[in-house]
Amino acid sequence: MPQSVDALMLLSSTCPHCPGVLAALADLVKKGVLGRLEVVNLEQHPKVGETWGARSVPWLKLGPFVLTGARTPAELATWVARARDGEAREDSEPGGGMADAFHDLLKTGDLAQVQALVAACPARLAALLPIVANPEASMNVRLGAGVVLEEYAGQAPLAALIPGLGALSGHQDSRVRADACHYLGLAGGEEARTWLQARQDDPDAEVREIAREALA
Repeated sequence: MPQSVDALMLLSSTCPHCPGVLAALADLVKKGVLGRLEVVNLEQHPKVGETWGARSVPWLKLGPFVLTGARTPAELATWVARARDGEAREDSEPGGGMADAFHDLLKTGDLAQVQALVAACPARLAALLPIVANPEASMNVRLGAGVVLEEYAGQAPLAALIPGLGALSGHQDSRVRADACHYLGLAGGEEARTWLQARQDDPDAEVREIAREALA
């Protein structure tokens, strides 16, 4: 069974959304989904908000994730499940809760949180592979994933993804193949070169060009 997740909630007495979020979190504690819930009223302890960089309430740290604004009970339960799943997998697998979380964070423009989560545990970079593999992902999600992956060019965390990127370089969708070739070029090394050489005769002109540029 996945370990429980702890939560920290920052609120204020005048916040109209805080009571609903607090009640939903308390219910998750009662159900045993949340292991512990710490609640701080920023009107009484403003320095706590400064410490965490909270700019609005409700503010919630749920496992490794930071959430702000009103959230429904269903949304909170989903994020708790993602946190539990990510911790159970030790952030080493490309699928699961961390991958879903990255998708939603990038979709809402929270690139900085994704960058921070990967910086804290570079193995989490693998959770971006499902985005690379999804040609239907929105442009801002794919671009955000690209920004994070490119930060690790020539480094071990990206090199560890070469087998997965190599498999994606043979994907049926040319957009996925093109992106995979781009990241293989950034990863570098002989293993990446082998995958890129196989794409020099790709039926799509853009994929061929990216593969050749990466090899060069």
